[in-house]
Amino acid sequence: MAYRNLMAIGGLALFAAATLPAQNKTAWKMPRTADGHPDLQGLWNNSTRTPMERPAVFAGKPTLTDAEAKKYEQSDAAAWQQLDGTSEGPLHVGKGSEGTGAYNVLFYDMGAELARIDGVKRTSLVVDPPDGRVPPMSPQARGRGRAQRLSSTDDVKARPATERCLVGSPTGPPMLPALYNNNYQIVQTPDAIMILSEMIHDVRIIRMNSQHAPPNVRNWLGDSIGHWEGDTLVVETTNFNEQPHFRGASKDLKVTERFTREDARTLVYKATLEDPSTWSRPWTLELPFVATPGPIYEYACHEGNYAIEDILGGARKMEAEGAQKK
Repeated sequence: MAYRNLMAIGGLALFAAATLPAQNKTAWKMPRTADGHPDLQGLWNNSTRTPMERPAVFAGKPTLTDAEAKKYEQSDAAAWQQLDGTSEGPLHVGKGSEGTGAYNVLFYDMGAELARIDGVKRTSLVVDPPDGRVPPMSPQARGRGRAQRLSSTDDVKARPATERCLVGSPTGPPMLPALYNNNYQIVQTPDAIMILSEMIHDVRIIRMNSQHAPPNVRNWLGDSIGHWEGDTLVVETTNFNEQPHFRGASKDLKVTERFTREDARTLVYKATLEDPSTWSRPWTLELPFVATPGPIYEYACHEGNYAIEDILGGARKMEAEGAQKK
């Protein structure tokens, strides 16, 4: 119950962010820290109804008019709402045990609108390649992705990393919205920038104007090095560990992120992913982070995580029943 309450609170925070009064961009002045760089500090939310890849219905249409976008947004919200309470649930994950299904739509945090960049609404987060689609994956990478999805019930350590609360998908890099808990806090100093993700309360430390750690030093979130290019924060992350990462990427993944304040309420986030052993070419995604009043509540992922015990216990019970039938 506490888990669902936290998600509901996150949704209320997003609603509050969406209802903030519009800012007068002509009167807005870039806030700066004592060292003269743009001040990126604050609480941000990147929820959006824009899909990662461009749907076929929008082929050749990277942007929509506000009228077109509104029609899609209402249709998409209605489709999700129609699934609410059904055995499939919004995730289409199947009936589940005793027909419990998935979470109700109330607990999902996808925002109400498509992502707006440069004044227009986008039909995909992927902006390069121009078709809005992630480049083809190598057979090796597809194998890594399958290994990540197919987990054994023999041991706790054989379960997926997210299920074990070791790392959360929104943390990044790249920092992409999940189905809920899409809030972040940025704290900034001249020497380091901290990004706290609500999901699994992961913290990423970006070391400014530094050098990457040696190749034998590998981390779950990689090693992030930052510098300023004018008023844009540029962050390069390498040195991921051996575990399969974002969309089956290898440990050689390099992510280059760009953070640019557009106005008082908007931080534009852009990330380019490079991994020749995974994708046929580099690719780039872009989306807005919107200011939210917060606060960010703790996402206590592993508190009372009965699912792990139930999954392993259920597997042992099935094995015992199978042995009795022989």
